[in-house]
Amino acid sequence: MRPLVTRQEFLKTVAGGLATAAGAERTFSQQTADVRTYVYKRAGQCQIKADVYGADAQVRKPAVIWIHGGALILGDRKGTSRMLQGLLLKSGFVVVSIDYRLAPETKLPAIIRDVQDACQWVRRKGPQLFHIDARRIGVAGGSAGGYLTLMTGFCVSPRPRALASFWGYGDIAGAWYSRPDPFYSKQPAVSTEEAHGAVGSAAISELPGKHNRGRFYLYCRQQGLWPKEVTGRDPDADPRWFDRFCPVRNVSAEYPPALLAHGAADTDVPYEQSKMMAEKLAQAGVQHEFLTVAEGGHGLAGVAPAEVARVYERAAAFLQSHTA
Repeated sequence: MRPLVTRQEFLKTVAGGLATAAGAERTFSQQTADVRTYVYKRAGQCQIKADVYGADAQVRKPAVIWIHGGALILGDRKGTSRMLQGLLLKSGFVVVSIDYRLAPETKLPAIIRDVQDACQWVRRKGPQLFHIDARRIGVAGGSAGGYLTLMTGFCVSPRPRALASFWGYGDIAGAWYSRPDPFYSKQPAVSTEEAHGAVGSAAISELPGKHNRGRFYLYCRQQGLWPKEVTGRDPDADPRWFDRFCPVRNVSAEYPPALLAHGAADTDVPYEQSKMMAEKLAQAGVQHEFLTVAEGGHGLAGVAPAEVARVYERAAAFLQSHTA
């Protein structure tokens, strides 16, 4: 296991990090025009899509599947880090940013099936549609996308070659999600009526033009109801049901190499979530890196751009080294 990344280590590479980030942004901007959108799955009336960046018919490249965050309630495939995508494109990857059906209209088991189907679609169709090497696939994601990334380490077959989880989590049944959250409880309370009025009944995998689904998420955190609302199960009444949906409970020696990055000042997803996952990986002898940013909030909020660039640069290098 690599030592934790400290603020001092980041500051030593500020100049290089900024230059790399700027180059990555230019690379991403140059290739965004070449994005191609595919429907990889249909679930009833819901079309579930993927955006593909960086395909080149002349070169068979490795791929990184990007999974967006949003507590499984918000977000869609457009919610990507331009900096990270630019670095991945510059490193020679095809980037496949996927949608999945959102909760609470769709419950967790079906969301996991969407991610499994997306991984299988990339593996089966990717070589023909966007000229990837199907043997060289990594998965990355942030927050809830980091959680889904960690899920692919044991629920997808064949397993990805490498994972990168940014401020993700391995335990969805713990008190941090199943009890009222002290940070979110400081904000004005969201009523049950307002929360349920912010979501619907039909399955969706993309956000509508105008939405306030964040109010539903805030309600879940204030009331400690996220596991119940997203899974349809009560972790207090049926704790064993959650075993197959908690990556931290499913680490084995066969788990793929994984990079974890987390801000120690995260008030949304506790830093301890990545720390526990790193400990399990170490116990199982799984190759991994754990990057800690001492003053980073969720999504590394409040951190200098050069430090963010350094995290993403390390992640891109990690993925590249394991898909070579």
